[in-house]
Amino acid sequence: MSDFARRLIEWQRHHGRHDLPWQGGRDPYRIWLSEIMLQQTQVSTVIPYYTRFVERFPDVAALAAAPVDDVMALWSGLGYYARARNLHRAAQLVMSDHGGVFPRTAAQIVTLPGIGRSTAAAIAAFSSDERAPILDGNVKRVLCRVFGIEGFPGEKAVESRLWALAESLLPQDGIGSYIQAQMDLGATVCTRGKPACTRCPLADECIARLGNRVASLPTPRPRKQIPRRSVRVAVIVDRGAVLLERRPPAGIWGGLLSLPEVPEHETEVDCWVRDRLGIDIGTGVLLAPLTHTFTHFVLDIQPWRFDVAAQNVRAEEGGSTQWLPLADTSDAALPTPVRSILMQMAAPDLFA
Repeated sequence: MSDFARRLIEWQRHHGRHDLPWQGGRDPYRIWLSEIMLQQTQVSTVIPYYTRFVERFPDVAALAAAPVDDVMALWSGLGYYARARNLHRAAQLVMSDHGGVFPRTAAQIVTLPGIGRSTAAAIAAFSSDERAPILDGNVKRVLCRVFGIEGFPGEKAVESRLWALAESLLPQDGIGSYIQAQMDLGATVCTRGKPACTRCPLADECIARLGNRVASLPTPRPRKQIPRRSVRVAVIVDRGAVLLERRPPAGIWGGLLSLPEVPEHETEVDCWVRDRLGIDIGTGVLLAPLTHTFTHFVLDIQPWRFDVAAQNVRAEEGGSTQWLPLADTSDAALPTPVRSILMQMAAPDLFA
């Protein structure tokens, strides 16, 4: 066993995380679920979502059999919604192609939707002690600092070098503890900002620390200006319910319910609502704008509220649209900014 692996395993035994909800078992389904939720999401955010998810879908069969809308509703607010769609699709493939038994080898696991090489290796290591390297963001940061690796880790040549290094450092035994140690060290000690170098078991051999380069390693992504978009949405209210539209499966908020989006070329929002949706509305009111930041761009949202004109029958649903009672917004599969708008709308003094 390399000294690197030995130190990490020993550190994890005494200082690592041992009481997370998904730890302590070998069920690949629950390990898979936690690994997908933890992608680009902090543990503290994931825990309540994970708990609710396993209560509703305790095994892969339950997840596969559930309507995708139920899956998206439970995922709502966790972000990166393609993860939820891929989870549902992968569960169905496990049932149809693997006899309902979640695969345990990285080579099989990686063939499922939404699972890359690193995630597949982690699931295989935790569920069946398969010896394969991982290379998530935490591991990349640790390796770049300890071994002084220059270059942005997202570049192919740098990433290939890191994979080779990760492979060479694997211990023959204790693979699960070693993989968990890598994750824990990056998440709790060798953090992106303000790393706790004095608590690191690798401090005395860390090239970044010894060369006073902790702040500059890993090499940051080359800077580029983040684009900004603006969008107008129609908040159409009729007797305590709001009209929502199903987003296309691909793209931002794919598959979620959202507020109808007004095309950029339309100059008058109220005219578009009447012509496009065929709804008789009153005068529009511009609500407080919101800003939502995605990974690759910033979205400025301008919500316009319209009340349906007095009538005996509510405007009909059609195609991808449906009415949702404002009181039910907390349980619906909605993007976070849309939920924020509707929760404000749900205040009794804001609608008739």
